[in-house]
Amino acid sequence: MNTAQHVQDKITLHNGVAMPWLGLGVFKVEEGSELVDAVKSAVRHGYRSIDTAAIYANEKSVGEGIRQALLENPIAREELFVTSKVWNADLGYEATLAAYEASLQNLGLDYLDLYLIHWPVKGKYKEAWRALERLYRDGRVRAIGVSNFQIHHLEDLMQEAEIKPLINQVEFHPRLTQQELRRFCNEQGIQLEAWSPLMQGQLLDNPVIGEIASNYGKSAAQIILRWDLQHGVITIPKSTKAQRIIENASVFDFQLSTEDMERIDALNRNERVGPDPDNFDF
Repeated sequence: MNTAQHVQDKITLHNGVAMPWLGLGVFKVEEGSELVDAVKSAVRHGYRSIDTAAIYANEKSVGEGIRQALLENPIAREELFVTSKVWNADLGYEATLAAYEASLQNLGLDYLDLYLIHWPVKGKYKEAWRALERLYRDGRVRAIGVSNFQIHHLEDLMQEAEIKPLINQVEFHPRLTQQELRRFCNEQGIQLEAWSPLMQGQLLDNPVIGEIASNYGKSAAQIILRWDLQHGVITIPKSTKAQRIIENASVFDFQLSTEDMERIDALNRNERVGPDPDNFDF
């Protein structure tokens, strides 16, 4: 069970790099001052992990938020853990290398802490992985991984990969508990990371979660995020509101009982809000 007790607590990935358990996600947040302020607020309130992607088209604002946050807070760039992802259109060897450079330029950074293949596009992700391995070996990125990979994608990739993915970032929430994938990743030493942990808000009115939240004096969102962490899953809830950013990080001062974990587990319906990786029109 995850025993993290602070927003800056980390897990050590299989290459020795430490990654925060909790981060700020910025999916569907447009470029502009709102996003810059959200990044600054997150850093101000203790977050050290920020997750973006090329397809989000907001790397410039994320980078500006990081730049301003570093000026306003007594921390160094090395204390932050910044993630981006290569989009499907760039999943070739040279194209992925170029996409990485473009993301760095947009973010205004010298390196990324984590770079992911965003989706397992058939026939393309192996060449992209070769590019990520090169970036990693060249010291351009501290960790590499994948996103939305099912077990068969991971098995296929690892047949030829020289470096095993460190992270698999997938849709994960009480309606999609990914039990078999979690078990496989645990066995392989691949750390699971959750996107859409709150099911884009659809679980916040769930009566079971609401009852548990009332018992702990916490919000529904805090209960779900705590459930993630106790399952050993890194999580990156999205918010642009300072109050919600603070609330999402206030999940380290309590622990869900085994019974309550099982009650939340039982909400699983294998239900997605995002695309099915096996039936996604790339």
